[in-house]
Amino acid sequence: RLCELLDNAGRGWRKLAEVAGAEKRFKCSAEELEMCSLKVLEPRGSPTQCLLQLLAERDCTLRYLLGCLERMGHEEACRVLSSAVQDMIRITVQPESQVVAEGTQVSLTCCATGPPGLAYQWFCGRQEVPGATSPELVIDTAAPVGQPEWYICRVNCGATFTFSRWAHVQVKKSSSPSSASGYCLTMAGLQILRQPRPCHLAEGDTLALECRAIGNPPPQYQWFRNRHPVEGAQAPQLQVKLVTTAERGSYSCRVFNLFHEVWSQEVDVEIGEGPRQTSVTLHLLCSQAGVSHSATTPPSPVPAATDKVALLIGNMHYLHHKQLQAPIVDVHALGALLSQLDFKVVSLLDLRKAEMQMAVDEFLLLLDKGVYAGLLYYAGHGYENFGNSFMVPTDAPSAYTSEHCLCVQWVLREMQQRRTGLNIFLLDMCRKRNLNDDVIPQVGALEVTANIVFGYATCADAEAYELSQGELSNGIFVTFLKRWLLEDEKITVLLDKVAEDMGTLEITRGRQALELRSNLSERRALTDPIRPPGQDESSARNLQWAKAHVLPESRHLHFDCGVTVQLGFAAEFSNIMIIYTRVVAAPKDITKCEARLTDIPEELDVDLKCTNKESPEEVGSPLAPVWSLGCPSYCLYSRICGLQKLRQELAFTVCLQYRYQGMDDFVEERQRVNVGRPLIAKLNLQ
Repeated sequence: RLCELLDNAGRGWRKLAEVAGAEKRFKCSAEELEMCSLKVLEPRGSPTQCLLQLLAERDCTLRYLLGCLERMGHEEACRVLSSAVQDMIRITVQPESQVVAEGTQVSLTCCATGPPGLAYQWFCGRQEVPGATSPELVIDTAAPVGQPEWYICRVNCGATFTFSRWAHVQVKKSSSPSSASGYCLTMAGLQILRQPRPCHLAEGDTLALECRAIGNPPPQYQWFRNRHPVEGAQAPQLQVKLVTTAERGSYSCRVFNLFHEVWSQEVDVEIGEGPRQTSVTLHLLCSQAGVSHSATTPPSPVPAATDKVALLIGNMHYLHHKQLQAPIVDVHALGALLSQLDFKVVSLLDLRKAEMQMAVDEFLLLLDKGVYAGLLYYAGHGYENFGNSFMVPTDAPSAYTSEHCLCVQWVLREMQQRRTGLNIFLLDMCRKRNLNDDVIPQVGALEVTANIVFGYATCADAEAYELSQGELSNGIFVTFLKRWLLEDEKITVLLDKVAEDMGTLEITRGRQALELRSNLSERRALTDPIRPPGQDESSARNLQWAKAHVLPESRHLHFDCGVTVQLGFAAEFSNIMIIYTRVVAAPKDITKCEARLTDIPEELDVDLKCTNKESPEEVGSPLAPVWSLGCPSYCLYSRICGLQKLRQELAFTVCLQYRYQGMDDFVEERQRVNVGRPLIAKLNLQ
């Protein structure tokens, strides 16, 4: 149908090629345009079909194609394409549930974007509201009692449609007939129904304050601490997870609408230190329970099993050595499985020497006071000299020695001093001799603890390999380890089964074989349950570590032109974050609008060619199908790597480009955004 409309029309396929070519990757050469035009000489040839094929080969999306047809002003072609794209109608402003006084008028609003000619129809329960065919619905609450109080809006273009959320309108009886007229519900025009309450918390608890109000138009909220606005706190409930003493102070909430403003009462939030019940929200906090003994009872040699901690490091992008493909997939897969076993997992990619050292130091801080198992997994380049294994950081020089690398045996000695119940090392790296290094490092004597397990991906003086599977690569070791990791087996028995499986792979037989070293004297497994901790004295450092794995809160940016942009975040690893922008509301006279990230700090690892992409798959991450599940549709995505390199708070610019109806030129507005130190950046691994 598109071919029929565009093959011969004045606003036809050549105009489409010109408009689509505004994006450089979709621009067609003169030879390609000539090839399209010659299709008219074929019995069933179509220049439009040839052009669409060229655009498809360059990964042009239906959304972009529809935008081109809109810019051409070809309404019929837009209708044809939009009828085939069910999700092109997007609700940008949802109707909100409201509580209103009897006798007032209440307004519900539903706004949507999509192809030209959108039509609206409001419903009250299952019945159409006569004449309610605009984005705004005004309800007279003096209507007869018994009328349904649930409202919904249908937005359609031809046969394609979508529905808004349900909105509930609750009518409160007025104390006097004259007390509710027009928008004035009270003398102030707004009424606070629930005031925030003072509270006293311990470090690591969750702060929750609530202020509820009614009004028409609906009230908006802004929370204040010590009379300064709290960034991003624009909802009736203020929630702060993992509080520290920095959050103590006086809190109040400003409630306002188009006509009026009221303030809640000011309440004090006290945050003290000391024993408290463990908070179930501390998903990355290492619990530490003390065990008391009487004077006549000797202490148990087995640590209280209060936690299991894992540090996963994958190095791929080396400055002076061969690039690797598998660590990103292996670290992610292993992290997901260990999380199922109640491990507190920290996963990091592409660390330099100083960053690896600091990451290990922070990891060691979590291994005090009864941690049952500490697991270190490393995937990347490595070597082994004189019985010592070395992990190679991404900034190692071409002729590296032990001075430039991190010694695994040193890490083991430090772990032993923490009295961890089970020390596990899974080393997915080569163990060839390094001929540039003839120094025997002095790491100190190791203790006889009978709780050490080494799982080497390959034998001494041998190499470890990656297994390519389409666009993704797995290391041979993790490919087989994944099959057994969740089994309730002693860790050494589990690794033996992995070794047997690896031996069945023909392509690596005689080249790579798992080697197991262990002095484990008891049956200890990764699946062993941890004992629920009692009173927990969590250090400030542990709280900081927990906070370092919390993403910035999603927020809305309001621009002068009336456009609202959602700024959201997703975590791929502890040092890799996805930022997405989405236009959620725009005035009717703005026809084209998008928000892009610019001015990203130079010290971060950001490929500018992979920023502000319309699909998650375009940002250069093989794990996009995983993290994109939690992201909304119709966004521009950017992948920010190397957060451990941040020397200050992460600040960038959101650049809004939009065009008014009937104008060819774009207008630009900018907002500077500061999201603090996200994820691992809070630990300052510099």
